[in-house]
Amino acid sequence: MIALIQRVSRASVVVDGKTTGAIGPGMLALIGIQSGDSEKQADRLLQRLLSYRIFPDQAGKMNLDLAQAGGSLMLVPQFTLAADTNRGNRPSFTPAAPPDEGERLFRYLVTQAGREPGGVQTGEFGADMKVQLVNDGPVTFWLQVPPTA
Repeated sequence: MIALIQRVSRASVVVDGKTTGAIGPGMLALIGIQSGDSEKQADRLLQRLLSYRIFPDQAGKMNLDLAQAGGSLMLVPQFTLAADTNRGNRPSFTPAAPPDEGERLFRYLVTQAGREPGGVQTGEFGADMKVQLVNDGPVTFWLQVPPTA
């Protein structure tokens, strides 16, 4: 499972002209689900998201996690993160989980994140989403929990 995380001043997702999620300061995580991923990868990824120290402390060093910084979390499904881009000029999506499995695991991740203080905002799986964000820093990281074979 893959997360491209960004520290944001604000972020929102719009589907068919309606806002499905919006946050102020916090973390936007674009989520890619690969074949072989399971709840185990989702749980580990969520643990990493919540404990990843990307927010500045009083000295300006990245020492605070999401809760310590009082930030919000937004999860947005993005299957293109699982693409194989090693050859040619067109990505292959064979490493991505099948849509039904990807949606199931994304919903699981959202449910687990919703149990945390502060909850979670989301995009919509399989929808044509318009994601708006203000990257704070900019601060962007790639986190990956490898799928099981």
